[in-house]
Amino acid sequence: MDDARLDVIKFAKKLNSSNLSPLRSGNISIRANQNNKEGFFITPSGIKYDQLKEDNIVFLELEEKINEEKIRREGINPSSEWRFHQDIYIERIDAKAIVHAHSTHATAVSAHRKNIPAFHYMIALAGGNDIKCAQYATFGTKELSENILHALKKRKACLMSNHGQVAFGKNLDEAFELAEEIENICHQYINTIKLGIPKILSFEEMNKILEKTKNYKKS
Repeated sequence: MDDARLDVIKFAKKLNSSNLSPLRSGNISIRANQNNKEGFFITPSGIKYDQLKEDNIVFLELEEKINEEKIRREGINPSSEWRFHQDIYIERIDAKAIVHAHSTHATAVSAHRKNIPAFHYMIALAGGNDIKCAQYATFGTKELSENILHALKKRKACLMSNHGQVAFGKNLDEAFELAEEIENICHQYINTIKLGIPKILSFEEMNKILEKTKNYKKS
């Protein structure tokens, strides 16, 4: 359990040190069990990441009503985005850790509320032949959570309209690296469209790439 809390702190600090998400923006979570309850540890709201301590990291269960009661009763202060973390863990058994970032280029692209097409084969790292952009909804709401789940269908990462990006993986190393990849892809895409409309890889080619990327981390 302590290792999970420390991992959350480590990667929350890395959001800042890597410039993936500045100041207090973004959040980190990891699936966990506490007192035989399935749930997740998540960064708190309003605390600078370089000041985080283990007892600042909040454990929430995979049930919204219980979490809401716990927040009121115990006065805990989880990230305002805890709902979409919870819903991703419920919906996606393959999600073991989540990184949400307000990274510069992903946020810029998300403001146009468009999917990123297969202008580069590395799009496949997100899990499909494009990167979806979740429809806009106010932060922290159930509506936003539902929009994100829709955009993550058959995907491991997506953009969030006028907001940023979210990525998940089998651990925080994998989720964080994917978030970095999404940020880099968005940077490349911004530069690409400055030159005009790019050539897009075909569905057939992307299907080949998706098959090859299944072993990408093993090579």
